[in-house]
Amino acid sequence: MKSNNNSSFSAHSPISLEIRKWAVSILGADTLEGKLYAPDILTDRDVGPPMEWNAPTRPTELRFQTAKREGKLPPFHAHHNPDSRAACLHRFAGHELLAVEIMAYALLKFPDAPPHFRKGLAHTLKEEQEHVRLYCAQLKRLGVTFGDLPLYRHFWCHTPYLNSPIEYVSVMSLTFEMANLDFAPMYGHSFEKHGDPDAAALMARILKDEIAHVSFGWRWLQKFKAPQLSDWDAWKKAQSPLLTPKRARGFVLHEEHRKRAGVSDSWIKNLKSL
Repeated sequence: MKSNNNSSFSAHSPISLEIRKWAVSILGADTLEGKLYAPDILTDRDVGPPMEWNAPTRPTELRFQTAKREGKLPPFHAHHNPDSRAACLHRFAGHELLAVEIMAYALLKFPDAPPHFRKGLAHTLKEEQEHVRLYCAQLKRLGVTFGDLPLYRHFWCHTPYLNSPIEYVSVMSLTFEMANLDFAPMYGHSFEKHGDPDAAALMARILKDEIAHVSFGWRWLQKFKAPQLSDWDAWKKAQSPLLTPKRARGFVLHEEHRKRAGVSDSWIKNLKSL
């Protein structure tokens, strides 16, 4: 019997792509699949000059609402209703997609940032893409398609103030993602309480990843900040003027999650006092 060396049985060859091209493809994608595409291997040999985007390209169903402010989410006591839980998960999925885009924006905006910073940011972006996929799966379980409910510009309102890597980590890692150290467990507890362990498990997964993302931002804040400034003062100085320090926490502050991310006791004390 002759051996069969059909090439269709060969292993998949890893796909390699430059970080710059990947970031451009994400911001220019007009499908959700394009937004969530990630190659097997990322290289960073051709960083190119700084590039800015005023707004991302999006498919029609995921375009931003014209309202400047996000509408209120259903109250916690309404989480027994699957539609209320779906509304929350849809909003969170929208935030994750925004994070994907803003991280791609930062990779293009800061080509001269340290290579390890860019590598870590690209890794975080891939995790945010996975979060979008996980939220979409939960929405499908609840009978909702991503894009059925309003989506907002939110993070994109702050891009005019992201002019350096320290401003990026101050706004994204140490404000929006840090706040999730409180909001993720709060919503997870409510979903569990109202009989949705699958949604609760997703929030636990999000919390785990957000702790790592805050840790990334915290480490780079130390490296980027002026030595004469404290961590707290450097963060406030680099903050978007559209935000207040209080945006980095929830209604109940979870100290233990911040400590796991490496955040200092003095920082936590300052945040608690707000």
